[in-house]
Amino acid sequence: MLCFSAMALPPLPRIALVRESVSRSEQESATAFLHVERSVLRARFEGGEPSEPFTYDIVARERLDAVVIAAHYVDEHGRSMVYLRSALRPPVALRPREAWPMPERDDLGGLWELPAGLVETDERSLDGLRRSAARELREELGFDVEPDKLASLGPSSFPAPGIIGERHFYFHVLVDPARRALPSEDGSVLEQNATIVAVALDLALDLVRAGMIEDAKTELGLRRLAEMNGR
Repeated sequence: MLCFSAMALPPLPRIALVRESVSRSEQESATAFLHVERSVLRARFEGGEPSEPFTYDIVARERLDAVVIAAHYVDEHGRSMVYLRSALRPPVALRPREAWPMPERDDLGGLWELPAGLVETDERSLDGLRRSAARELREELGFDVEPDKLASLGPSSFPAPGIIGERHFYFHVLVDPARRALPSEDGSVLEQNATIVAVALDLALDLVRAGMIEDAKTELGLRRLAEMNGR
């Protein structure tokens, strides 16, 4: 097995994908939030030779990407604090019992997360991403901050590249807890009655290690925030 340092990875193979056809399920509603595109693809390798055609299903939606925000402050004891919000995730809550490889929690489907939300179609720019993050802060935490106050928290990432081309864009912002108002929310049922907590960053990372914080984007954002703070 070849080993490479983090800064000396070999070049990725140059494999082009050629889409020969694409279709959507005829049973999907025109107003569906998500849809599945079934494509017939061929891979064209570096030598030019094509693969045999193969079928691949891709989940798609109009608002494809999302922002993730770490809102943080330093408390009177000098601890770095970060805001988390409870979220109900139906795909997790409805995991079929026959698929469980181990016992699950009684509150399956409830997750602690950093605030996050989808990028609107008019927010598809670097400035737009900050506007999106500021909007999500108002909706999910109740902080009203100017978009230019939000700073990048590392590069974007693909949360589920095997099924969807969604990118997550990470931001952080220093907030004043005394200026937090009621979240405006987005009107959806899943944002109602959420619990918002400020947790010491060290404790949040302990909860990640203990499996109490299970959302992957939240773990990544927390670890990046800790790295930024030199922890």
